Amino acid sequence: MARLVKIALVVLIGLMVWFIVATVGNLLIRAIVPGYAEVERTFRFTLVMLLARLALGAVSSVVAGLACALSARSIPAAVRVFAVALVLLFLPVHYSLWTDFPVWYHVLFLVSLAPLAIVGAAAGPRLISRGGRAA
Repeated sequence: MARLVKIALVVLIGLMVWFIVATVGNLLIRAIVPGYAEVERTFRFTLVMLLARLALGAVSSVVAGLACALSARSIPAAVRVFAVALVLLFLPVHYSLWTDFPVWYHVLFLVSLAPLAIVGAAAGPRLISRGGRAA
């Protein structure tokens, strides 16, 4: 039971980190990409804007995966549960937005979520072994 509670907490931490990174990143995109804030409500993004959003999703997934790994050192399966939860969370969102974005955008976003979270988690043990210092 304690293991399931720990996995649930790790998934919650991962989701919180994903959304915090995505929110801060979205504010940066609004400030940096000309015209982004004006079209955000209508989803009439240019290619550059779509790529910026995909890059932000990628960074959010990697950082959230890292946070999961650092939170669940003794339960590596928690990262896989988080990765699956992330995809399951975004499937209905992208289904509801299907006509607002190109198909390639949905596919890239959804297909990249789990692998990028796992890539981020893989960096966790390296950071721990280095004492949190980059090489």
